[in-house]
Amino acid sequence: MGKTQTVRLTVNGASYEAVTDVRRSLLSFLRDTLGLTGTKEACAEGECEACSILLDGRLVASCLIFAVEAHGETITTVEGLARLGAPHPLQEAFVAHGAVQCGFCIPGMLLAAQALLDQTAHPTEAEIRHAISGNLCRCTGYQKIVQAIAAAAQGMVGAVR
Repeated sequence: MGKTQTVRLTVNGASYEAVTDVRRSLLSFLRDTLGLTGTKEACAEGECEACSILLDGRLVASCLIFAVEAHGETITTVEGLARLGAPHPLQEAFVAHGAVQCGFCIPGMLLAAQALLDQTAHPTEAEIRHAISGNLCRCTGYQKIVQAIAAAAQGMVGAVR
């Protein structure tokens, strides 16, 4: 093991502290140390966004960030979208609109959608497509994902996100 450092962060509302190698990716830390396997590893180069998380509300590829860089930050993973055991409206919309095929890209898609909806309550189709443009999906053709995000946005108006 190389040089280590203590990392303190808040993930999905819970506080964590752990010692980690300074070169360990945040993705690896989330999956292997915290057991949050919803965040997927695909390309490990930031090209597919399957590993997307919200870092203090910003959508980022967790494979490109060292865990120590997230020290003191607040992180939301796909596991953090659900509230009180109930699926998030985005999750419900993805299921209702058949936007889930193999599911591998879906955690990143959901977080990209959440980041968009946090900024824009009523996104246009073009804004939705732009928000998910970095997320690679080989199964759906994106149309059902776009429809699901639009439907969730309508259902979330005035709701607590």
